[in-house]
Amino acid sequence: MTLSKTQSSFYRRLYLAHLIECGISSVPAIVNATGMPRRTAQDTLKALEELDIRCEFRPTPGERHNSGSYAIVDWGPIDPAWVREHAERLRTALSYPAMSRA
Repeated sequence: MTLSKTQSSFYRRLYLAHLIECGISSVPAIVNATGMPRRTAQDTLKALEELDIRCEFRPTPGERHNSGSYAIVDWGPIDPAWVREHAERLRTALSYPAMSRA
């Protein structure tokens, strides 16, 4: 199945929000989990607001250089239970590697 640009963008945003909810919530962790380029991860984080998903950066106390993680504050019109239930399908459609169970 080949995704359109619109589908892949939408799926990528949903999957990224799911990863944040699963604790994969920093740009380096997202890049590691998905293989997406750093800039794509950063752009996708910013684009969550276009879906009315409120995502906030939470800096690590005492750290410099934007060290910290992201948190989903409000899913807006998106049902997080649906995303959780379909995360594997989203991951597969985007050709991202399986999450390790370490």
